[in-house]
Amino acid sequence: MIEQLDQKLKPFLKTRTVLVPERGWINTIRNSLNMTMAQLGTKLNITRQGVRKIEESEANGTVTLNTLKEVAATIELKLVYALVPKEGTIDDLIEIKAEKLAQRIVLRTNQNMKLEDQGIGDEKISKTIKELANEIKREMRKSLWD
Repeated sequence: MIEQLDQKLKPFLKTRTVLVPERGWINTIRNSLNMTMAQLGTKLNITRQGVRKIEESEANGTVTLNTLKEVAATIELKLVYALVPKEGTIDDLIEIKAEKLAQRIVLRTNQNMKLEDQGIGDEKISKTIKELANEIKREMRKSLWD
């Protein structure tokens, strides 16, 4: 399932470098097309002030996906929407989280064992962390996201 998700997200990975225009996409594209607010408003069956509200709501992050989709369709564009990992793939994200969780568990356990004079060496700790991380990833434990 993770591999399938990573394949679906693959085309979007380059979008991590895209900077959203300060005034938003609607305003930027409308101005680039030399379209007035009144013209866009007419196409959307709303007033010029309605267009201004939409552009402001996009710029401040409160616009709805339905509104973006409607505006895009009106000017013959398509809204593309995805959630992508900040770095790497979904699989990489899970791997990192699993390793961090495994490290916390193993180091805490080892600390308790040291108190009882039963601690293990660094090499054994590393191996145990790796094994536990693989197990956590394989089981996809819910605790991964705590």
